[in-house]
Amino acid sequence: MSLLHRLTASAQRLDAAELEDEIGQLPCSKLNSVALGDRVAVAGRLRSLRYAPTENVPILEAELYDGSASIMLVWLGRRRIAGIEPGRRMLAKGRVGLHDGRLAIYNPWYEFQCSN
Repeated sequence: MSLLHRLTASAQRLDAAELEDEIGQLPCSKLNSVALGDRVAVAGRLRSLRYAPTENVPILEAELYDGSASIMLVWLGRRRIAGIEPGRRMLAKGRVGLHDGRLAIYNPWYEFQCSN
């Protein structure tokens, strides 16, 4: 990234570019290239977390962002998972489906990543 671009870009864009560079070094798919039905390994930073109780089963939703796009990680039957919190970096694996009209991975396999 050029010096002029760094001086004029927003803090959000700079953060996204830095995150994209870090994720690009991992053996995983960029979120802007995943499609419905793909079996993927993705990595990024959790931007938001939401507990969504329903009549049948509790749902924990987390938005994973990699600098290029985001995907929902959805755990059925969970109210809380230790360590799942906004700002946490993680790697998730699973099949891409839909949740409330957005791309999502249900009950993903995951591991936390160390921040650089």
